Amino acid sequence: MTTAEIGIIGGSGFYHLLPGGRELTVQTPYGPTSDVIAVGELAGRSCAFLPRHGRRHSLPPHVIPYRANIFALKELGVTQIIGVTAVGALREHFETGDFACPDQLVDYTHGRRADTYYDGPITTHVGFAQPYCPTMRETVLGAASSLGLGCHTTATVVVTNGPRFSTLAESRFYAEMGWDLENMTQYPEAVLARELGLSYLNISLVTNSHVKARESGGGELASALDVITVLRDRLEDLLALLKETVASLPPGGERPQFIRDALKNARWI
Repeated sequence: MTTAEIGIIGGSGFYHLLPGGRELTVQTPYGPTSDVIAVGELAGRSCAFLPRHGRRHSLPPHVIPYRANIFALKELGVTQIIGVTAVGALREHFETGDFACPDQLVDYTHGRRADTYYDGPITTHVGFAQPYCPTMRETVLGAASSLGLGCHTTATVVVTNGPRFSTLAESRFYAEMGWDLENMTQYPEAVLARELGLSYLNISLVTNSHVKARESGGGELASALDVITVLRDRLEDLLALLKETVASLPPGGERPQFIRDALKNARWI
């Protein structure tokens, strides 16, 4: 099977990359992936691209086949994954159009999301204190700096279930907890990558701000149109950031030891 060293998962409004790449359907024990996977070259590196919601945005956040997606990327040889997501800003210092590189997440999902490869009989408690690969985070922050693109160097994301957007009361609560951004898909994507010993990085694009809506007490916090509009405005910068990041990532699948050995001391015997 065609292999790739770096995987890129596109979020809302970001459905195509690697023009001319080979399109593959990868069979997994967890069912089909969100869509076919394009394999090709980006910035001189072999990459695999998968649109998280499908090319027609047919999969809402709570039914995305996260396990199949991450498993398929590993089957293709991927060791480093970049997940691109749209996020809402919960606090004032994050503005619409900003890029952010989160370092922490809070899981507020529920219901049908399968968030582990270990449903038994083997019980596994994987470490997840650092949800995002620190080496990859340093790389993307360096890439943003070299391009002259602003990128928040730290952020905590609360991952909510969706597909609805939050209420005003929920947004106030998240902000009061000190959380910076809201998203619907970074969990369980990040933890599934950890269970397979893969490095995972998130690049967040702020597509809406909750702050003004909370202050006015009226109107909606976000809309699908917000996401599409901001993504189109920042798409050129996003692509430049991806290319510079991909070009600068460690070669040969290098990963921090705590990620490579994620399962070493995780199994309950």
